[in-house]
Formats: sequence, C-alpha cells, structure tokens
Amino acid sequence: MAREGDLKLLGLVVSPFVVRVRMALSMKGVSYEYIEQDVFNKSELLIRYNPVHKKVPVLIHHGKPICESLAIVEYVDEVWGGGAPPSILPADPYERATARFWATYVDDKLFPAWIGVMKAATEEEKAEKVSQTLAVLLHLEEAFAKCSNGKAFFGGDSVGYLDLALGCNLFWFETLREMFDVELIDEGRTPLLASWAQRFGEAAAVKDLVPNVDKAVEHAKKMRRVFVH
Repeated sequence: MAREGDLKLLGLVVSPFVVRVRMALSMKGVSYEYIEQDVFNKSELLIRYNPVHKKVPVLIHHGKPICESLAIVEYVDEVWGGGAPPSILPADPYERATARFWATYVDDKLFPAWIGVMKAATEEEKAEKVSQTLAVLLHLEEAFAKCSNGKAFFGGDSVGYLDLALGCNLFWFETLREMFDVELIDEGRTPLLASWAQRFGEAAAVKDLVPNVDKAVEHAKKMRRVFVH
C-alpha cells in the first residue's frame, strides 16, 4: 500500500478523466495526496510532470509520472493487483481487449461529441453535437448488451474498466441537462445504459467521488467564455 507521500495525483475536480482515476484508486483502497490544478493557469508542477500534453490527470508514484487516464487506471490495477480486490480489467484476454477497444471509443468519440455540445456557438451546432453524442451512445448500448452478459455492469457483477471509462462522464451529462435541457441517456433510446447509469451511480467505490453538478456548471461557463465568442 502506498503512503500519501509516495503517491500524488494532479487533477481537476470536474475533469471526467481525473474522476476516472480517482474511482480506480478508490476501488483499490489506495491512499494518495490530491493536488488540484488550475487548467487555465497551468502550474510548474503540471508542466514538469507532463511536459508533452500539460494536462491532468498525472499520477506521481515514487517521483515518477504516469499520464493519460486509461494508462493510469491500468497502472493502478497492476501495481495494486496482488490480493487487492476487485480487479479492474477483465482477466480473460479477449474480454480485456474488448474493454480496451470500447474505452478508447469513449475517449475518441463520446467525449468530443458531448463536449462539443457545451462549446457550441449556435443552436444548429448544438443540435449536431447532440445527434453525434446520441449515435455514439447507441453503439455503447449495444456494447453493454454484449459485454455485460446480462449482468449489472460492463465488467460483470461489479464495476470494471469500461464502467469507469464511461461512468466518469455521467455527471457531465447531468450538467448538460441542467444547462441546455439536453437528455443524453434515457429509458426510451438506451434502456440498458439508463439502468446501468443508475447502478453505477450507486456503487460504493464511486458514488462519493462524483463532483457536484454546480461545480461542473461553473467550470463549463468558464470554458464557454473561452470557446464561444
């Protein structure tokens, strides 16, 4: 078990990618020092430990940085894997590869689509990004049907890698609903994801790490001032 002095996480409380890592660390019961970052005024610490992208999250373990949230989640699962339940990644090689594929799909397709809703300057642009987001979620509805094998989560009976990859975005969906009256996951279009989202939000390892929607709204307004002129 790492001591706080050995493990630090540079993050932003409303970043879905940071939330993803914090959920993984929580699942493993790992203690760490959390250091909040201002992404509008990047610190020397962030630039030093992630000079390539200068983005959060960055996990610093014994002075060595690990960047990119999916890579960090895998690192956490491996380093604190021995006798520390539960495993985050599937044990089966095919299921593990499939989970990685869909997790990458979430980051490459879902995130740009829903953040595009927030950045949209016109109603037409917003409608286009909402349509893109809904199309991606339909694919993820199908993925859940296949990956879950009729169980509660993508990972089976308990939260796993793909659950974290998608679930860390859910509070932003609520934020978009609050700001723009946009409903992205509902029982009509994606009934499996709607039920899954409720179970995920109630999971012990993750429920206390979901940021307050008011904080996300505040951050979103700052971002809109940057992107929407």
